[in-house]
Amino acid sequence: MTSFSRLILWPTIAGVVIAVLFLYLYPDSLSPVNDSSRGPDIEFAGPNQDTSDPDMDQRMPGPSGYGPVSYADAVKRAAPAVVNVYTTKVVEETHPLMNDPFFRRFFGNRSLPKRQRMQSSLGSGVVISSDGYLLTNNHVIANADEIAVALRDGRESFATVVGTDPETDLAVLKVDLVDLPVISLASSEQIQVGDVALAIGNPFGVGQTVTMGIISATGRHQLGLTTFEDFIQTDAAINPGNSGGALVNAYGELIGVNTAIFSKSGGSQGIGFAIPSDLASQIMQEIIRNGSVERGWLGVEVQPLTPALAQSFGLATTRGILITAVNSGGPAHTAGIKPGDVMIQVNDQPVLDARQVMNQITQTKPGATIQVTLIREGQEQVVEALVAKRVVPQ
Repeated sequence: MTSFSRLILWPTIAGVVIAVLFLYLYPDSLSPVNDSSRGPDIEFAGPNQDTSDPDMDQRMPGPSGYGPVSYADAVKRAAPAVVNVYTTKVVEETHPLMNDPFFRRFFGNRSLPKRQRMQSSLGSGVVISSDGYLLTNNHVIANADEIAVALRDGRESFATVVGTDPETDLAVLKVDLVDLPVISLASSEQIQVGDVALAIGNPFGVGQTVTMGIISATGRHQLGLTTFEDFIQTDAAINPGNSGGALVNAYGELIGVNTAIFSKSGGSQGIGFAIPSDLASQIMQEIIRNGSVERGWLGVEVQPLTPALAQSFGLATTRGILITAVNSGGPAHTAGIKPGDVMIQVNDQPVLDARQVMNQITQTKPGATIQVTLIREGQEQVVEALVAKRVVPQ
């Protein structure tokens, strides 16, 4: 061995020996350092590892891109407060044979005998208060002679109608039961397109069912379903029997009352509509307080101000709505408002569209005075109108 090789080899051997002795004497010296600047260690759970998280039951969906694997907790919170609503009514009908001209000639001009039968239907409802108030759709209980409610816990009770509001398709029922499960309300103003939505109800009478989707749209109107429309649209499956049931968020809070579906087949096609919880809560409170909903009325018919119409009236913008008709003797007629006027402001609120103006006027208490700013023959003028009580069309 050359002197050069010995010069390199012996220091190397000495270093290895020293390292082995160091590890033998101080085995914990290479453990991870508790340094807050380091990122979290990532471990893969094997088949025998305990991956339970004591806080998992409290964990709810977080920021965008993160959500729970299961919505069972949300369903546990909401489902007990969703009830099945069964209605029956007596229907009088002429025997089918009486439609045959051969049999009709034996009765001459006399009224034809009629038979009675019981017609039943089903829907859903939501328990809003522990003292027995329920929300459902007006069309679920309309003209019913008897209404029965079945809870998820097996209890049943007959229900009485506290009041209805056909113009929003809402009704409030009352049952005489104690310790009722109550759903939590969330503000429908906070929902966003893309939020998870769960529909709970009794479709086709098969029993309580939960379907999942997202919020597809908000503020849907001009659907021809009700007079006042501000629907939440969802693709959570809603079928016949779901009407009056709950549309809840991922926390199990009520954000809407399921009302209608768009369907050519009668089944769900991913386009369902729910009344927002804020509107439903407002209507419910007024019905409980007064027995009915009182709305303001101005007595005008309007249409959007299109660019062509604005040009014909010599207006530089399409801001406002065109008054096309005025009810004789109504508040607008008394105030001097005329067809052809362009309404641009009500009180301090600029007019954006017909729906916004209608909501603003109907939410004004009858007997109150409002200021209406108009453009007539190119001149702006302000008139005062005394709002009257809106009469629900029969």
